[in-house]
Amino acid sequence: MRSEKYPSELLEQAVDAISSLPGVGEKSALRLALHLLRQPVDNVRHFTDSIRNLRENVKYCRTCMMISDDEECAICRDGSRDHNTICVVENVRDVMSIEATGQYHGVYHVLGGKISPIDGVGPSDLKIVELKNRVAALTQTAGAENLEVILALSGDVEGETTSFYIFRQIAGFGVKVSALARGLGFGDDLEYADQLTLGRSIVNRQVFKP
Repeated sequence: MRSEKYPSELLEQAVDAISSLPGVGEKSALRLALHLLRQPVDNVRHFTDSIRNLRENVKYCRTCMMISDDEECAICRDGSRDHNTICVVENVRDVMSIEATGQYHGVYHVLGGKISPIDGVGPSDLKIVELKNRVAALTQTAGAENLEVILALSGDVEGETTSFYIFRQIAGFGVKVSALARGLGFGDDLEYADQLTLGRSIVNRQVFKP
């Protein structure tokens, strides 16, 4: 049923859908809906088709869990990368932020979040078992002494908890475990760090101390 404040039920439905996106309030959603209404139909169709194709067809790399158009992402397929150095991050945005620095040439492992009991996220909800299995396999092929796992998680309580949990899971393999240098402030997300600071934190990474 149409609300009295909207002249059209279709407009109201569009505003409701757009405002469900994170960080988009009702006023912003209305502005975006009216903007789309002024665009040619073909442009709007291309916009909606792109979003639907993303949701329906995007894949997750079988090795690192990064989003990809194929079964394995471009980074994992790149033979010039250092496949014995794995940078563990929370999400895809973190990979993009680190790549933008141009200072890292290893590969990644995307957890899909961080341990947060208050949000109902436990270790089993993340790709930690996959990371452990990956490290175990690499110790057999490359040798533990040649491997490094970089814990590049946010510096808040949840990020530190996740880093400590991962360390306990892989410490028995004897691989080097490091963490970003503390150029980032407590609680900072990687995506909000400037490229220079983030790049230095990667280059100057330190041995992880639980």
